[in-house]
Amino acid sequence: MPDMEISEVLVQPYMLRAIAGIILIAINASVAGSFTIFRNVSFLVAGASHSALAGAALFILLGVYGFPANPLIGALLFAIATAFVAGYASKEETNTAIGISFAMSMSLAILFISMIREYAAKVWSLLIGDLFLLTYEDLYLITFVTFLSLMIALLFYKAFLFISFDSEGATAFGLNTRRYNYLLLSLIAISAVMLLKGVGAILVFAMLVAPAAASNELASNLRDVFIYAFIIALVSGFVGIAISFFFEVSPGAIASLLATTIYFFSLLARRFRGD
Repeated sequence: MPDMEISEVLVQPYMLRAIAGIILIAINASVAGSFTIFRNVSFLVAGASHSALAGAALFILLGVYGFPANPLIGALLFAIATAFVAGYASKEETNTAIGISFAMSMSLAILFISMIREYAAKVWSLLIGDLFLLTYEDLYLITFVTFLSLMIALLFYKAFLFISFDSEGATAFGLNTRRYNYLLLSLIAISAVMLLKGVGAILVFAMLVAPAAASNELASNLRDVFIYAFIIALVSGFVGIAISFFFEVSPGAIASLLATTIYFFSLLARRFRGD
């Protein structure tokens, strides 16, 4: 940041929006990321985030032809569709179903983009993402969806844990496991979409899954998994912003690199502990 003091930069609107974005990303990494690890559906995050590109491209295409359509709504719909496909498939076929949905969505994304070449940058911006380009409208929507996801997770916390660790036992206990499974997978998919504007589809996996995966290795109980995931994502994000202050690099890339590095160190730490 040339010719500007740190104190001056920190009060700039774009910096305040980036900091708010990191806090919201950390909340999503804690809640949705942890349940992703518990449910063992990490691939859903990649599938949903890339499926969202097709939804965004379709809604941009509709806008070109006069239909009022918000690209982010299209992204959410396609991501939720991927979650439902994953939920409908059997446990053994989940990753296959997500992978095929991934391939189909990317095919559709490229098809739609080829039809709106002059607007393609809007779609590709979701692929890369940038914390410093977040708008107030983005933050309002991310805040609302994050709050909604948090409330759903708190309301169905025990049911989500039950189906994640013992689906058959939950069914025997009388829970509608299929309904809760659809709801949980949709929550994960929606959280993945909410991270797109900040870190992009390429890095969303790292920021949503890596902190939770690392905390799952380090924590001794479930509560600490959520807490550690939040802290790892938050610190990674703030370090990314801090480094971008001194060097012209992507804060999202630095944050993702740090989060994934922490995960690999957590594996080593677990091995040294002899777990």
